Amino acid sequence: MTLPETLRNQLGRAQRFAALFGIGGGIVLCVAFAFGNREQVMHSYLLAYVYWISIPLGCMAILMLHHLTGGWWGYPIRRILEAGTRTLGAIGLLFLPVLAGMHRLYPWYGWPHTPELAHDPNLRFKSVYLSPPLFTLRAVVYFAIWLLLAHFLNKWSEEQDRTGDPRFESNFEALSGPGLILWGLGVTYASVDWVMSLEPLWFSTIYGMIFMIVTALIAMSFVIFVLRQLSDHEPISKIVTPSQFNDLGNLMLAFVMLWAYLGFSQFLIIWAGNIKDEIPWYLARAFGGWGAVAAVLIALHFAVPFLLLLQRGVKRRLQVLSVVAGMMIVLSLVDVYWLVAPAYEKAGPQVHWVDLFALIGIGGIWLAVFFAQLQSRALLPLHDPRFEGALQHEHGD
Repeated sequence: MTLPETLRNQLGRAQRFAALFGIGGGIVLCVAFAFGNREQVMHSYLLAYVYWISIPLGCMAILMLHHLTGGWWGYPIRRILEAGTRTLGAIGLLFLPVLAGMHRLYPWYGWPHTPELAHDPNLRFKSVYLSPPLFTLRAVVYFAIWLLLAHFLNKWSEEQDRTGDPRFESNFEALSGPGLILWGLGVTYASVDWVMSLEPLWFSTIYGMIFMIVTALIAMSFVIFVLRQLSDHEPISKIVTPSQFNDLGNLMLAFVMLWAYLGFSQFLIIWAGNIKDEIPWYLARAFGGWGAVAAVLIALHFAVPFLLLLQRGVKRRLQVLSVVAGMMIVLSLVDVYWLVAPAYEKAGPQVHWVDLFALIGIGGIWLAVFFAQLQSRALLPLHDPRFEGALQHEHGD
């Protein structure tokens, strides 16, 4: 099943524009690094990287969730999710500048030369865990896990399309259960290494869970937005129905609620404990300019989408649902900014021009790879044994 010519042309144009912007943004970043504030360039790069890697990681989790549940909601978006997971190789290569510039990003890089290390057992333990060799080794392990999961999820999907062998459904289920556990462990430790260790004296046991939900929410919002662009073209236009949109909206609502629940739980635990090693993280983020950003997130990242997604009429109309998804894509960037930037911008939010080019550079390259992968396969599973039943059910709804 080949893509319609009009859709292939549109995706091709989108891929070329994304590549052009990505290359342009990358060139500006290189020039800024060579002649400007190198620390600021690395901070901006890390912020953009954490945001963009969230989409393929979230796509992988949602894809495995679909294989475990077998819900009808997953059929229109399965190919979008798979295309997202196939970008992990490219996004993995884009992590190399973080490894090369870790001495400009992380304060623990200079710990071996600090006299406090000899008198603080906590610092001694952290200095071993956060040493550059182990930091690099763990990053290799994370990407190895994610790439291995993505490889089998896509390899078996391609073979299922080619052969129609129903045994692949059991393969997907057998992989997705332990795969979600491995994925969660990888995201948890990666969030600790790449983001939490920007403030290495602080810690939170909920932090990894928060990042798991952040990736799922960004990915679901992105997938719904892409589905809206594809819904006017065959074969997607023939199978998407309001009940499927409703299910996707319910999933987004669940992720919004989990995001708020985990964020509040972390705050409540730290506030109740009132321990000097834990409270600085919130002191930096809950007052002044960062406090205003937190208020915006509470209102627009939780309250507004929560109220909108409670309404069945919003969720059953893809045009309206995609507007909510687009809003969440933007506000999730603000959320990542609030999580990352206060580590080095204590006084309040200071958006630098290099932040924009980092987002454009990494995002352009990632989107170019994504559009290329989306074009490479049929937009719907060709021989999924559950597909006919789901299709009959939707037409009978």
